[in-house]
Amino acid sequence: MDGPAPASPSFLARIPANPHGRDFAVGDIHGCFTALWQALEHIGFDPARDRLFSVGDLVNRGPESAQVLHWLAQPWFHAISGNHDLMAWRHALGRPHPQVDVLAHGGDWLTSTAPQLLARIARQLQALPLAMEVATPGGPVGLVHADCPSDDWQDLREHALSPSDQDCCLWSRQRYQRRYAAPVRNVRAVVHGHTTVPTMQTLGNVFFIDTGGWRGGQGHFTLLDLHTLMPLRGPGPAAAEAVRRRYR
Repeated sequence: MDGPAPASPSFLARIPANPHGRDFAVGDIHGCFTALWQALEHIGFDPARDRLFSVGDLVNRGPESAQVLHWLAQPWFHAISGNHDLMAWRHALGRPHPQVDVLAHGGDWLTSTAPQLLARIARQLQALPLAMEVATPGGPVGLVHADCPSDDWQDLREHALSPSDQDCCLWSRQRYQRRYAAPVRNVRAVVHGHTTVPTMQTLGNVFFIDTGGWRGGQGHFTLLDLHTLMPLRGPGPAAAEAVRRRYR
């Protein structure tokens, strides 16, 4: 499922430090918001103090994609775009991806959602940035869905991305597949989803945290503490499977 696609209108969002609580990043959600909330409750997430950062792919595949509007409205929830988010909003706005059929990759909900609601969701997904920088006590942490197009984070701060760089952010698996471990400079860490792994993987200062929480009994949500760079695990396969059975 690799292929070129135009980027969201905005690119890099910069988020100030959280002086009150913890910050967590989570991998691909894919419309499994109930299971995600179970994982957050499991680690004692406090919406009044803590924040959650999604590395993209909020929708498709899972049963609750239309709930994305509710989550994006929460002041403690921040997200960047994944390739599934881009495919979804393009289809909803009548500009389907020319190379990948979103309906064949978990996009069934797009045909069963009321048009007015779908239009609102599409506008929200279209507005998501491609990258995010979160200030933490140990230094800035970057979030990009699939892969970082540069080994220097400063390039993302200072320069507009080429179309190929934008594609890298949304679709590439090259860094992981090549086991490329050179660090990304001028940033404490970079966090990715997109490539599903059994447990969190690191290459240099790059973290891959999509551990398949959306896969029901076959995976779990990893919640990466952005202050300590230590992973916490959701309630595990049994609880996720219980949630999945509710939507059969």
